[in-house]
This record gives sequence, structure tokens and C-alpha cells, in this order.
Amino acid sequence: WSFQQIVDFASANGYNGLEIRGIKRQMDLTKCDEFNSPERIKATLALMKEKGLKFINLGASANMHLHEGPEKEKSMAEAKSFIDLAQKINCPFVRVFPNKFPKGRTKDQTISTVVENLLTLGEYAKSRNVTVLLETHGDFSGSDDILKVMEGVSHPNIALVWDIANMWTITKESPSLVYTKLKKYIRHTHIKDAKLIGDKLEYTLLGQGDVPIFEAIDILSKDNYKGYYSFEWEKLWHPEIAEPEIALLDFQRVIKKHFRY
Repeated sequence: WSFQQIVDFASANGYNGLEIRGIKRQMDLTKCDEFNSPERIKATLALMKEKGLKFINLGASANMHLHEGPEKEKSMAEAKSFIDLAQKINCPFVRVFPNKFPKGRTKDQTISTVVENLLTLGEYAKSRNVTVLLETHGDFSGSDDILKVMEGVSHPNIALVWDIANMWTITKESPSLVYTKLKKYIRHTHIKDAKLIGDKLEYTLLGQGDVPIFEAIDILSKDNYKGYYSFEWEKLWHPEIAEPEIALLDFQRVIKKHFRY
């Protein structure tokens, strides 16, 4: 979708925030036409205001488990460039990944690396009024591993994206258990559903899969969660799933019915 299609659809269908991972397959947002100059940013912000929308999160692809070398430098540079962009477009959050436990290093060594890299980004983000969000993702899908990272970081500009499905489909930890451990760090959520067929994951429309997604949503709501319920529909990586206009309409219908709007 073009950016114009995105904002038109969001505005027409009851959405009030946009989380941007990429636009027309360009995943480096700083290279997208909408953000690549002060003039374009001004026009983009004017369009967002006209449509009653806010940028709520920018999805960087930066990995925090890298402890040295050009890939680490690339990831950190990308995260910083997204933080700079977030500041320019009044977006509060930038998402990064934890992401793997590499062979040849202990878990504790990798957790220390993730902590160190996050602290670097937290300091960078602090003066720009942006918070870096670590997504529960990849090998870091267990609540204990995520908790070790967050306790190690303990920085006001580092928090969590709770991706309920990412965690549950791997660990089967209940949302109540995860939330009890991590709630003080959660600022944002990714909402999606899926079925487990053998060892294969198939994404579904909300409420049609096996993920206890409404249990998690209710826990958040009852605890006065102030953030967004950000629907994630990864059509780019899973071309077999429903078209976005079907899934995005369905989410709006299902979530409003759940909250009895």
C-alpha cells in the first residue's frame, strides 16, 4: 500500500494510530519518500493531522544480540536513525529485536550484550524524547529471559513491546504469568492470532486461532493499560494469509465488539 492508501483506510475504518514497519517494501523508513526531507516530513505530518492519526511506533529491524562486527554497527546505526526520525515525526517509540542466542556464546553473555546495546540506545533516545521498545521476539520468547534483560537495563527510555503470540506459540506461558513478571516494562503491544498445526504456525484472523489473545487483552484493560493494541498482519512475510483490507476490517470489528464500543 502507498502511504496515502494507509492513512485513508485507517481514517475511514476507526483506527487512530499507525505503527510503521515499511512502506511499499522499503524497510528503511528514512529512505521512504514520506520521511526523506524536512519538507516531506512536514507534508506527512499535515496529512496525519488531517486524518486524525498519530504515529505510535516505528519498527526498526535492529538486532540487539550482536556483540561485535559490522552487523552490530549496522543494527545500532539503524536504530539510531529510526530514533532520529521518531523525534522528527513526534513518534514516542522505536521497536528493536533482542533477538537470538548465538552458538558459541552462553545465554548470560548474550543477555549482557543485549543489555549493553539497549543502554547505548536508551542514552541516545533520552535526549530525543523517544523510548526504545524491545519486542518479545525470536529466541527471547520466555518471560524469564526478557525479565533478566529488563532488570539489567533499568533505563527510563527502554521498555517492552509485549507480542503475546510470539511468546505463547513458543513457550505456552499463560498471559497472566507473563504479565505478572513484565507488566512494569510494557508500553506497547502487538496483537495477532495463530493456529499451531503440528510444528507449523498459521496466522488467523483475531479470535480464530489458539493464542489466548483476549485473555491478554483483558488483563491489560483491567490493569488500566494506557497504550495501543497494535494489530500486526505480516502479509509481506506470509503471502498466503488474507488480504490486509479483510484482516484490518475484521480486527476493528472484533476488537470493538470485545470492548463493546
